[in-house]
Amino acid sequence: MSKRLPVRKTYKLFVGGGFPRSESGRTYEAEGQNVARASRKDARDAVVAARKAQQGWAAATAYNRGQVLYRIAEMMEARTAELAAVCSGKPEVAAAIDRMVWYAGWADKLAQVLGSSNPVSGPYFNFTVPEATGVVAILAPDEPALGGLVSRLAPAVVGGNAAVVIASETHPVAAIELAEAIATSDVPGGVVNILTGYREELAPILAGHMDVNAIDVTGANGQSADLERLAADNVKRVVHGSAEEQSPWAIASFLELKTIWHPIGQ
Repeated sequence: MSKRLPVRKTYKLFVGGGFPRSESGRTYEAEGQNVARASRKDARDAVVAARKAQQGWAAATAYNRGQVLYRIAEMMEARTAELAAVCSGKPEVAAAIDRMVWYAGWADKLAQVLGSSNPVSGPYFNFTVPEATGVVAILAPDEPALGGLVSRLAPAVVGGNAAVVIASETHPVAAIELAEAIATSDVPGGVVNILTGYREELAPILAGHMDVNAIDVTGANGQSADLERLAADNVKRVVHGSAEEQSPWAIASFLELKTIWHPIGQ
């Protein structure tokens, strides 16, 4: 018998809980792999999937969202070797897993920390309550390939948002390996969508998309000024973060604060 050739992985997009190829059929080479090169239509499809999933995800209890993020961490732990092979190594994977667990723990504490009961002059209760912004576009930083992505994705989704991520253009493989962990966890399809391809081509589509409510430009690499101008067309929130950020205020960047008045007594 001839020597068997191993089956090589094809790195596809992650949209709506599935792994489609780009509708354009295009790929590009990165990290020695042929990676799907997403098109404008792929970006729009990802927004549609995110919008469809967002309302149900936001309506889930905060405790349940925390459980789901913890389940992602469990799946990452089980895939440590695969993830370590596509980033800087096991220390980066361990830090990314710990960060996911940390954000999972904040899910049911956000209302107490970010919300408030406000004193007012009159016979009313006045409450401030955090709510999800909606669909968030995220430009993942190039480094660290896995840790940077987790640092931007976890705070966006823990508060009830759905995300459309543009993976690092130069180091996209870690993003798809993470997508495989997400796909085997309890995250509803469409809550997290990951596009690989050229940032310069995809970022303006999401920045100008009228059904995207916020854009994280942490990985914009010099494009942020142009993206902010596009985002202004629908008063889209623009978030400047860090590839190493771990803070409840990172979650707050993706939340809206709603004030509620209620009369006291009869």
